[in-house]
Amino acid sequence: MLPRPSTLDMRTTNTTPTTQPTAGPTHRLTALPTYVFAWLDELKAAARARGVELIDLGIGNPDQPTPPAIVEAITRAYADPRTHGYPPFRGTPQFLAAAARFMKRRFDVSVDAEHEVVCVSGGKEGIAHLVMAFTDERSVALVPDIHYPVHSRVAGLVGGRVQLLPLRRDRGFLPDLEAIPEPSARQARLLIVNYPHNPTGAVASLGFYEGAVGFCARHGIVLVSDLAYSEITFDGYVAPSVLEVPGAMSVAIEFHSLSKTFNMAGSRIGFAVGNADAIEALYAVRTNMGYGTPAAIQEGAAFALEHAEEFARPVARRYQERRDIVIEGFRSLGWDAKPSPATMFVWLEVPAGFDSQGWSEHLVDRAGVVVTPGNAFGPGGEGYFRVSLVASPNVVREAIARLRRAGVCFGHR
Repeated sequence: MLPRPSTLDMRTTNTTPTTQPTAGPTHRLTALPTYVFAWLDELKAAARARGVELIDLGIGNPDQPTPPAIVEAITRAYADPRTHGYPPFRGTPQFLAAAARFMKRRFDVSVDAEHEVVCVSGGKEGIAHLVMAFTDERSVALVPDIHYPVHSRVAGLVGGRVQLLPLRRDRGFLPDLEAIPEPSARQARLLIVNYPHNPTGAVASLGFYEGAVGFCARHGIVLVSDLAYSEITFDGYVAPSVLEVPGAMSVAIEFHSLSKTFNMAGSRIGFAVGNADAIEALYAVRTNMGYGTPAAIQEGAAFALEHAEEFARPVARRYQERRDIVIEGFRSLGWDAKPSPATMFVWLEVPAGFDSQGWSEHLVDRAGVVVTPGNAFGPGGEGYFRVSLVASPNVVREAIARLRRAGVCFGHR
């Protein structure tokens, strides 16, 4: 046994631990572009600290509750102790079958629930895991230069490279796939598209998807379709699925989210559907990263999908009413605002004399109205801002009235 040190030994021994530098984050994390949403949060916090009462039309978070019938289905399921353990990795049989039936009923697309569908904990996480499955230091992800941030950022985190594809208003915010350089096409592993589009509200036809499927088939690329807003459409427009295109199942995987259609953003659930090999790759990442969405939530989500038309129709009507108020309001302030046939957003140009972030800061300072700067969605979004339709009609009207009282107009400098 080692002898205990004497009191004198303890007094004279230097017990101060040597300080070592704390490990820092990886260069892949620190090399990511500034996350503009964090800047926006800081801007809002500073304004509230000054006593400003904000109207927040920046965040894309549904303001309505989950329909009571869906909540009741979740509650009933959670009362069953069998739902209290870890959920099945791929998803519950009930949820996967409901997703497959939804695809058939809504898009006339037949899928194998066992091999061509997987439950994801929200579209964002699902897309992140899919990008991880197919991107590394030797590969390129093709991503539009206006995009939902997860579409590009995960590739950088795992060491992959991103080739940005220009989206321009005069092309309907659709990428020109034929303009992609051949070397980039040869190195690409993924092409990510998102229509109806966040943030621009642009939509794609089946003809566009046919071209995308052909391009990906020629180059051996996985086509990733983010279809989060398929049911939030207006004016008679019906959003298609890429899987309606003949041959798409050989190259495409599509992500569906219940967050916006059913006001279930906090439940974190969606599904991926498509090419069986891509589904298996996504499944492999998910099994290594976690367990998945709770079984009771899946039960409620299955109920939602089985009654999708009943729940989705009033949600879309609500967003259409708000869209019309925003369009009319900004037109009255001088904008050439054109209504989009889909999504819960309005995409507008920044007046001359401002960049996107400067304009967002100006609206907070002058009117207490929060909008999202377009550069939050990539470099192609510079010169634009996004208005989210996440407030009641009266609040939206008050936001427009505040802007008018503050003298905000399209020609304002």
